[in-house]
Amino acid sequence: MQLLIIGTLGGQIGAASKIAIARGAKVVQADDIEGGLEALRSGRGGDLVMVDVSLNVRQLIDALKAERINTPVVACGVQSDTQAAVSAIKAGAKEYLPLPPDAELIGAVLAAISDESHKLIYKDPAMADVVRMAEQVAGSDASILITGESGTGKEIIARHVHRNSKRKDKTFIAINCAAIPENLLESELFGHEKGAFTGAVAKRLGKFEEANGGTILLDEISEMDIRLQAKLLRVIQEREVDRIGGSKPVKVDVRIVATSNRDLQSEVQKGHFREDLYFRLNVVNLMLPSLRQRPMDLEVLSAHFIRKYAEHNDVQALPITPEAMVKIKSYGWPGNVRELENAMHRAVLMGGPECIDERAIIINTNPAVQVEPTPPPQQPAPMPNQMASGYGASGAATGGAASKMVGRTVAEVEQELIIDTLQHCIGNRTHAANILGISIRTLRNKLKTYSEQGVPVPAPGDSGGTGAL
Repeated sequence: MQLLIIGTLGGQIGAASKIAIARGAKVVQADDIEGGLEALRSGRGGDLVMVDVSLNVRQLIDALKAERINTPVVACGVQSDTQAAVSAIKAGAKEYLPLPPDAELIGAVLAAISDESHKLIYKDPAMADVVRMAEQVAGSDASILITGESGTGKEIIARHVHRNSKRKDKTFIAINCAAIPENLLESELFGHEKGAFTGAVAKRLGKFEEANGGTILLDEISEMDIRLQAKLLRVIQEREVDRIGGSKPVKVDVRIVATSNRDLQSEVQKGHFREDLYFRLNVVNLMLPSLRQRPMDLEVLSAHFIRKYAEHNDVQALPITPEAMVKIKSYGWPGNVRELENAMHRAVLMGGPECIDERAIIINTNPAVQVEPTPPPQQPAPMPNQMASGYGASGAATGGAASKMVGRTVAEVEQELIIDTLQHCIGNRTHAANILGISIRTLRNKLKTYSEQGVPVPAPGDSGGTGAL
């Protein structure tokens, strides 16, 4: 990882740098806020910014927000500077570290954003086969397409490929194509010159230039607008990018890994994805199995997440009872590893005092809806349209579900299904869209309409309430 230090840190910059380097970080230093911003714009910044609390921390954070530079900021200062520390946190700093630097504190902050949070954990042979193939092709420069349901760990596999490649000492850049508005994604990927458009206050390198020599992950590439796909195809073919407002192309040497939770061949047939780009990306396809297809991983992942969140919450990591594990194994986990992680986090908070039993395994966070255990893998769960219509596989009405829909409009039923699904996914838009079988754009448009109508829309990480779309 790369660390950017802004300021002198009260003369402690040398000590802080040595601790960070000893922990495996690469350190870049700037004397002031503008110098730090220039380092970030030029791709010399990093994964974390440590800023001297005596500088204008709010100016830095406001500038990062305005220029859409998503790098966490930690303020540092002498222990007596309490007021400055409070002001820095209020301005948006993630943490405050007192000086002189403490090796354990700096180590903890670096570990929080290091590759340890992307640890690859598996036991099931189905997952082992994918990992084996990933390691086999990692040493090449071939483009890789990683496919699988939301929450299966596509980014973790992408990082594993990078760590096992000849580019492992270079930068790994991940960008979520579904999370950035279409009109901004081109600038994020390819960069821009000063004054190229409103808000372009300075020249900024795009993610491709930042990743030069390393690997770039294009997460959820199926959500990229087809017009931008044409520009991406040219980058892959010519190995050069055109900054917005630039006068000449810039050569780049980047290994591309892309992910999708959709069937890209089907998207090609629908005209939503360019066929030539698909073939350029799909040199090697790593298809991740769902958690339903790797049952042996349930125990090792559950144990891992229990240890992780016990440590995060400063509580004892309790053993999980056989009854609780039966409950875990009887559920289908449509949200895959991400959903399991959330459930284990809740279990750590709800379990005790001596163990985590089945009562602590709260799989559905919406108390108004009871979730039945998902059938085993050999008995596929009902499709979402079957559940929404109130009909089973035989076409017969399933109890009172259909009668509850009689007299209501299709729009009302659709709204309830979307909100309930979003609550089940704890506000995760991508996961909910995948379950519902619609695009993330369609989901966002519907949520925007509901919000404008005064309907409570769950925020990411919530099971209810209102929040950002």
